[in-house]
Amino acid sequence: MSKISDYPLSFSIVRNYVVFTFKRYYSEYIVLGRENIPSDSPVIFAPNHINALMDAIAIHSIAPYKVPVIFLARADIFKNKKAAQLLKSAKILPAFRMRDGMENLSKNNEVFEQCVEILDQNKILGIMPEGNQGEQRKLRPLVKGIFRIAFTAQHKYDSKSKVKIIPVGIDYGDLAKYGKHIIINIGKPIEVSDYMQSYYENPVAATNEIREKLRLDLNSLSLDLATEKHYECFRTISELANTDFVKKLQLTDNTVFRFVARQEIAKRLTKIEINEPEKIEKLDVLANNYNGLLEKTNLQNCVFEQNPFKTESIILEGLLLFLTFPIFVYGYICNFLPFLIPVYIRKFVLKAQYEGFFSSLQFGIGIFLFPIFYLMQTLLFHNLTGTHWLLSLPFFIMQYPFGKLAVKWHEIAKKFMAKIRFKRLKHKRSFELIQAQNVREQIIRLIS
Repeated sequence: MSKISDYPLSFSIVRNYVVFTFKRYYSEYIVLGRENIPSDSPVIFAPNHINALMDAIAIHSIAPYKVPVIFLARADIFKNKKAAQLLKSAKILPAFRMRDGMENLSKNNEVFEQCVEILDQNKILGIMPEGNQGEQRKLRPLVKGIFRIAFTAQHKYDSKSKVKIIPVGIDYGDLAKYGKHIIINIGKPIEVSDYMQSYYENPVAATNEIREKLRLDLNSLSLDLATEKHYECFRTISELANTDFVKKLQLTDNTVFRFVARQEIAKRLTKIEINEPEKIEKLDVLANNYNGLLEKTNLQNCVFEQNPFKTESIILEGLLLFLTFPIFVYGYICNFLPFLIPVYIRKFVLKAQYEGFFSSLQFGIGIFLFPIFYLMQTLLFHNLTGTHWLLSLPFFIMQYPFGKLAVKWHEIAKKFMAKIRFKRLKHKRSFELIQAQNVREQIIRLIS
């Protein structure tokens, strides 16, 4: 009988295809700290959890080749027998919680024993230490299950092997939209053996100690907007002041350092909320006003970051967009159905309401639809043109790259039109635009 830790050819093919397409779902796939993944120890990956299945695939994408990652997931999704079989084939085990019924909690003993056996084989576990998912970019309280497994495994191995918990921070440019960035930030391993003596003396104290260590590591690796009352304020200001903080910290303006700058803004806001409650209340009002003014002017924050715009550069940008318009048309025609159908199914068929699951649904549907549509369109192209099969192959290969170019062209065109609107509003001396600029400057002064 096959074990969940086996690595059959069928799983290898599916995993490699999913990881391959996953990396291309994002405009930038960035991995930091890959050297922190050990090759000769039992490993538990512990990522923050804000984006459903995409978080799990992100871990698969950094795991050593031909080493399966076995995940734990909430037990209620295993109720359907077919779903349970599918989840098991994807190497996912159930974890029971209080809400699943007190009578089911004892089933965790068997699952945790499997986890210890998996680690004993130097295979990899993936456990979301927050225990649940939240779409807000902040850490939630860490549950005890991951530490129970780690301590049990380390006790069994004694000095033979050292179990390591690898904290992983995952940052998404957008939870729902295609073509944004992903940063997978891998932290230094937490050596469970370092806490064993304390565990033998006082298991509760040792669990709290290692839990706090993991929490601090995840905080440093992810964007933790650590507030209960002022989340929208934190989110708005972390975006609004991003470019200014990149300059203030004397960093290069790229995706990684913009992430670092947002982390610094989050830390400052957390300190202000703790030490200066009146100031955070004022910032909350200003951030709310700023969002309202953006809505009234139909502008995005990025336009204010790039201002001032030279007329010559806008004309040049418009000319380049005009010259590259045929590329957009070709990419759009070849891709609008496979790009839009997953969104349509998510919105109107499945009627998903939870934003943290949007990209998982769209990606999951898309990995089946894209190759089918590309093959059908290549057959149509071959039959209509009478081209030899070898000459039709480039058409098949180039459909997706041109689709990505079309998405990029569309984004640039939207920003170009926003610049035009900004210039027009500035020329008219729009009251809302002047107010938005003033509020933005007030916020930056207050946090700087």
